[in-house]
Amino acid sequence: MSLEGLLTVLERFAPLFVTVVVTAGILVVADKSLRRHWAGNADAKFRFQLIMLALTFIAVIAVVIALPVNDTLRGQLLSLLGILLSAAIALSSTTFVGNIMAGIMLKAVRSARPGDFITVADLTGRITEMALLHTEIQTEFRDLMTVPNLYLVTQPIKIVRASGTVISAEVSLGYDVPRTNVAEVLCRAAIESGLKDPFVHVRELGDSSILYRVAGLLEDVESLISARSRLRESMLDALHAAEIEIVSPTFMNSRVYSDDTEFIPEPSQDTRTPVQAQAETVIFDKATEVASVEELKKKVESLDNELTRLAEDPNPDQDEKVALLEAKKASLLERVKIEQQRLLDAECADGD
Repeated sequence: MSLEGLLTVLERFAPLFVTVVVTAGILVVADKSLRRHWAGNADAKFRFQLIMLALTFIAVIAVVIALPVNDTLRGQLLSLLGILLSAAIALSSTTFVGNIMAGIMLKAVRSARPGDFITVADLTGRITEMALLHTEIQTEFRDLMTVPNLYLVTQPIKIVRASGTVISAEVSLGYDVPRTNVAEVLCRAAIESGLKDPFVHVRELGDSSILYRVAGLLEDVESLISARSRLRESMLDALHAAEIEIVSPTFMNSRVYSDDTEFIPEPSQDTRTPVQAQAETVIFDKATEVASVEELKKKVESLDNELTRLAEDPNPDQDEKVALLEAKKASLLERVKIEQQRLLDAECADGD
């Protein structure tokens, strides 16, 4: 090939080469800068992935436009991209794009956010991360489970309200125990376990026993797992203290005892509560840290709203108040940065 022909080819493909280099450079720079800016922020990962997806799609279109082909073929290629995008959206219920759409829906509805307790089918835990394609949940056994967003939007989700939730426990007792006595004892047990407004329901009249359910309002949802255990412990202690036996008909019929035998533990002289670790602290460590960051962000948002309100109604007497709010906001932002960095270090340690 002559030098003139080589220059012609280079001139023809120069726009394509420049476009590929520029778009690739923009994607690399955007990836690094966004990762550095949102490092450790679980909620921002969704925005990062969405921005990178949009930039990649724009880069593909730019490369197609820069191809050294005639306008007719270029138009056909762009039409092909449109058809492929339409086909992907049409098949989104079972495809990669489906999870993206489900992720956008979850963020738009905002029914759940990192740190919330949720139950989906047989899965119970706390949300630690909501990304574009998946949601990460920390289970009751401290494990991290990745759930596709498409699964979440096709299943009923139960979210524990931050203002409190009702917890319950069941116990079956014999027909020889008065119902009113049972209700009184179980309500007292619920109050001693830290629940408010307790109530007792008769769930089932069996052939040889009655199934009771006691429930009450738990305001501190952070201790949900421990509260369930405390309720059952209080029920056990209260029923034994009231001399109400908790034995099954099979147990009564399988061994012979005298009529005056009671199956109640002897009172213990040691009334101290065994020292135990807080279950939620061990189980939901990552979810708790993410929730603390979310709480700090809520406080920052509240301060922003207050500052905006003060700015709309300027008053010289408010300068001192504005300065205090600005200082408090700066302190909260610094705490957010520290917590996000700690989360990032923890993730790196888990990866190693």
